[in-house]
Amino acid sequence: MIEFATLINALDSSNKASLKKEAIIRFLTFAPEKDKRWFLALMTGKRPRRPVSTKDLKTWALEITGIPEWLFIESYAAVGDLSETLSLILPPPLEKTDRSLNDWMEDILLIGNASLAEKKEFVLASWNRLNTIERFIFNKLLGGSFRLGISSKGLINTIATHFQIEPSIVTHSIMGEWNPHDFAFDKLVRGEYSNTNLSKPYPFCLAYPIEKEVEELGPISAWQCEYKWDGIRGQLIKRGDEIFIWSRGEELVTSQFPEISDALKQWNGSFVLDGEILAAKDGQILNFNELQKRINRKVISKSLREEVPIVAYLYDLLELDGKDLRSETLQDRRKLLEQLYQPNVGPTIQLSPLIHCENWAELRTLQATSRELNSEGIMLKKKDSVYYVGRKKGGWWKWKVNPMTIDAVLIYAQKGSGRRSAHYTDYTFAVKDGDQLVSIAKAYSGLTDKEILEVSRYVRQHAIEKFGPVRTVKPELVFEIAFEGIGYSKRHKSGVALRFPRILRWRRDKKVDEIDTLENIKKLIP
Repeated sequence: MIEFATLINALDSSNKASLKKEAIIRFLTFAPEKDKRWFLALMTGKRPRRPVSTKDLKTWALEITGIPEWLFIESYAAVGDLSETLSLILPPPLEKTDRSLNDWMEDILLIGNASLAEKKEFVLASWNRLNTIERFIFNKLLGGSFRLGISSKGLINTIATHFQIEPSIVTHSIMGEWNPHDFAFDKLVRGEYSNTNLSKPYPFCLAYPIEKEVEELGPISAWQCEYKWDGIRGQLIKRGDEIFIWSRGEELVTSQFPEISDALKQWNGSFVLDGEILAAKDGQILNFNELQKRINRKVISKSLREEVPIVAYLYDLLELDGKDLRSETLQDRRKLLEQLYQPNVGPTIQLSPLIHCENWAELRTLQATSRELNSEGIMLKKKDSVYYVGRKKGGWWKWKVNPMTIDAVLIYAQKGSGRRSAHYTDYTFAVKDGDQLVSIAKAYSGLTDKEILEVSRYVRQHAIEKFGPVRTVKPELVFEIAFEGIGYSKRHKSGVALRFPRILRWRRDKKVDEIDTLENIKKLIP
């Protein structure tokens, strides 16, 4: 347990990717085999159900310490994490233990079916044998809300580096259902229990934002033009009659889009397609907020499939019947893609429509109005370009429309993490809804270091209420918020959600009565 606690403490206490990587590799080098399996299980969400409620943990901690409720609330507000607060207020342990993470996890599995009295006895005895850091981890494991201080992608890349294998192999190997009791850690991550070559994707070819006037690119006839869609960029792979769908974030999302898999099963041959996964209904591309309803769902119900139908727009063909086509020109790859698609025309998988214009002026008009189609702008791809790895200037450009903006007032603030943990850097903004203010977006970037210090000073001096780590502030500071898209949302109090909101500038020249209204903002929704 001490190795695992040391690892989590290292991940949480640093923002440097190199230090996180070193901590993980150190754990993988020295931790027992069974602990490594549980580490991987916890990382991939394979955690036991919550055996003890956080309410009971809090009650028992207050009984032990005699701390009054009001003081605990203040402590929790200062710390910002319940498990950490509990670990800090408890008295020093009277015993010591050197049990492994696996031993603790086995006990946690068993205690799930115990009586409340037995659970209390187990928790109190455990607290009395663990130091502060170990208690924090123990509380997290019990509470069912355990999270690592690193992204899944970062962890997968670190494991791949340590074992000198491709990240896609690790991702493929640990997907799906597996039990930490049944597999050897090294063999699992190396893909020895599955054929990882079938699912292996190619590195994505990416575009740079256009840096000059499009007329400087030469004749428009040399460029393939198509709309830039706001969805999930993905590779659709069919090899050996198996289907795999990879997101650009190197995540396997096959199970989230079963209609795409069903459609691809009807296609002959093997291939790797590059495209965009979108929510679409009645021939219209829906807002990205609709697509979000399908993301990270373990089960895609029939009703959800009907509510948010999916379409995949195909951009490119990277492999056909085992042959790598990336060194072929885009023009030739497009012809092969059209030939592959022709016998398989259907509503779920479609070719991304090409835009044919006589000149750049005509394309400018389409670009300026592209948001009306729920598009972010225009993609420009040179017809003789190969499918290169990553970004390479000159071949592919993205010509995005200018972001939408609103003026909103700061109403909530919370301290950041890492080097910004002493300052308020996480903000919630509101707009007018009649005589009331309603929250419209959260933003974490856009201010200079000097402005952050000013805002933090304002929050400390004008905080009205405390809700854990969050501070309600007097609504006076107005900011211009930029965003890429907007749509209706049942999850937000305002009824709308902004896509990629960020602070454009601090509007010191505006008063709170000059901010935008919710009524006018809803008019921006396509």
